[in-house]
Amino acid sequence: MDKRLPPLLVAVFINIAGFSLILPLLPFYGQVFSASSFEIALLFAAYSFGNVFGEIHWGRQSDSWGRRKVFYVTTFIAGLTYIAFAFAPNLWAAIAIRIVSGFFSGTLSVAQGFIADVSPPERRAKTMGYFGAAFSLGFAFGPVLGGLFAGEEVAAQSFHAPILIAGALSIMASIWCFIVLRDAVEPSGKGRPLPKYSEAFAFVSAEPLLARLFVISFFGIAAFASMEAIYGLWSEANFGWSAKDLGWAFLAIGGGGLFAQLVLIGPLVARFGEARVIMIGLACLVLAMLLQPIIRTPFTGVALMGLLMTGHSLAFPSAGALLSRNTPPERQGSTMGLLMASNAIGRILAPPAFGALFALNMDLPWYAGAGMIALAALIALQAVRLLDAKLAAAT
Repeated sequence: MDKRLPPLLVAVFINIAGFSLILPLLPFYGQVFSASSFEIALLFAAYSFGNVFGEIHWGRQSDSWGRRKVFYVTTFIAGLTYIAFAFAPNLWAAIAIRIVSGFFSGTLSVAQGFIADVSPPERRAKTMGYFGAAFSLGFAFGPVLGGLFAGEEVAAQSFHAPILIAGALSIMASIWCFIVLRDAVEPSGKGRPLPKYSEAFAFVSAEPLLARLFVISFFGIAAFASMEAIYGLWSEANFGWSAKDLGWAFLAIGGGGLFAQLVLIGPLVARFGEARVIMIGLACLVLAMLLQPIIRTPFTGVALMGLLMTGHSLAFPSAGALLSRNTPPERQGSTMGLLMASNAIGRILAPPAFGALFALNMDLPWYAGAGMIALAALIALQAVRLLDAKLAAAT
C-alpha cells in the first residue's frame, strides 16, 4: 500500500462517521418540527441534492487546488453546517442547511481521484476495497455514537450533543487533512472539463449491457436510500425505538457492508463474475425488504437491515466495476459522471415518494422497494445473458 493512502483512509473514516452519526437522529429530529413522514424524508433527500452538485464541483476543483486543499476546506465548512443544523429554527431552515452540508460533503469523487493518483491501474480495485472498508467502518461507528449521546425526549436539546459531535468529527478530519495528507500529484491549476452528459447518454443508450447496468443502479440505489429514510419511522412505530436504539441498529447496517467488502465480494466476483454477484446482491435486498414487515420483530429487524446493506455492498460496487470495465478509456469520465448523476437523482426523488407511501401504510414502502429491486433483478438477468453472449463471441 502506498504510504500516502492511509492518511486518506483515516480522513474518510472520520468524515463518514460524522455523516452517518446524523442518520438515526433525522426521523426524531424532524419530529421536533412536527414534520410529516414526507417532510422527514426530505431531510434525507436534501443532503443528496446538495451532494450531486458538490461531487461535480469539488471533483473539478481538486484538479485546480489539489486534493488536500479541497479536503480540508470542504470538511471544515461541512463541520460548521452541522453546528448550524443543531440549532436550526424550523424545518425548512434544517432542509436548507442539509443541502449546504451535502454540497460541502460531496468529495467522494475527490477521494477516488486521490486513489487514482497513488495507485497504478492493476492495484486500483484492491485500493478501492480499502476505501470501501474505511467507509463501512465509519458508517458502522457513527450511528452508534449518535445514539449514545442522543437524549430520550423528542426535543431539540436532546439532539444538540450528537449533532455537535458530528461537526467536531468533520472539523477534526479537516485538521487531519491539513496536517497529514499530502498530494500525490501537483495540481494542474485548472479544473477538468465537465462530463459530457448528452454524449454519455447517447453512448450508454446504444449499448444494451451498459443501459441495463444504469437501470439496475438507479432502481437499486433509489430503493436503498428510501429504506434508509423510512427505517427510523417504521421501527419507532413497530418497536417503540428511540434514536439510541436506532443507532445500535445502524451498527448492523454498517457491519453488513463491512462484511461484504472485506470477506464476500472478492471471492464471489472471482468465482462467479460481477454480473452474477449483482444478482446475488439484489436477491439479498429483495429478501430483506419482503421479510421485514412479515416477521416484524426487533431482532430480525436489525438482522434484515444488515442483510440489506450486505446486498447493497455486493450489487452496486459490482455494477460500477462492470460498467467501468465495459466502457472504453476515452468515455470513462463522462460515463461514470452520468452514473453518479443518475444515482443522485434516485436518492433525491425516491425518499420523499416513499415517505408519502409510509403515510398511507407503514409497510407499503417495503413492498414497493422489493418490487423495484425485483424489476432490477429481471434486468440484471438480461445483463448476465448479454455478458455471457459477449464472452462466448470473444472466444
